[in-house]
Amino acid sequence: METLDDQTRGAVDERPRRRRMLPVLITGIAALAAGLYLRAVDPNVPGHYPGCPSQIFLGLDCPGCGGMRGTYDLLYGDLSGMADHNVLLIAFWPVVIVAFAVWAYRSWTGRRPVIDIATQARRSRLMVWLLIGVLIFGVVRNFVPYLGSGVG
Repeated sequence: METLDDQTRGAVDERPRRRRMLPVLITGIAALAAGLYLRAVDPNVPGHYPGCPSQIFLGLDCPGCGGMRGTYDLLYGDLSGMADHNVLLIAFWPVVIVAFAVWAYRSWTGRRPVIDIATQARRSRLMVWLLIGVLIFGVVRNFVPYLGSGVG
């Protein structure tokens, strides 16, 4: 019989640690390989990477335009260059790193949090507001010169 204390602790993943950590390890290796490739091949030089479809077909910067060039600048420690290409990266990369660390920790320990309906509703509202914010940024960056990606 499950007690209230068991419910608040969270579920436990019974799979072996090796199996739980495999997706984390594969994702980490893929991210490292992508970062090393990006560091080696400059996206500011035309022809190495495909262009952004919204930039090519519409001449507009999407919310992600400049993300690769900004990440390239970040890999070289140029934070102002990163912000110049895409200011959203200032918040994006720390969130990605923390999310990856939380995933790795939960996979290592096998503990899963119990998510009640209220928490799920808050998370859903947060995701909707984040999406609205990104869409607003995508529109505004085409009218405010500083927020542009620097292409075109």
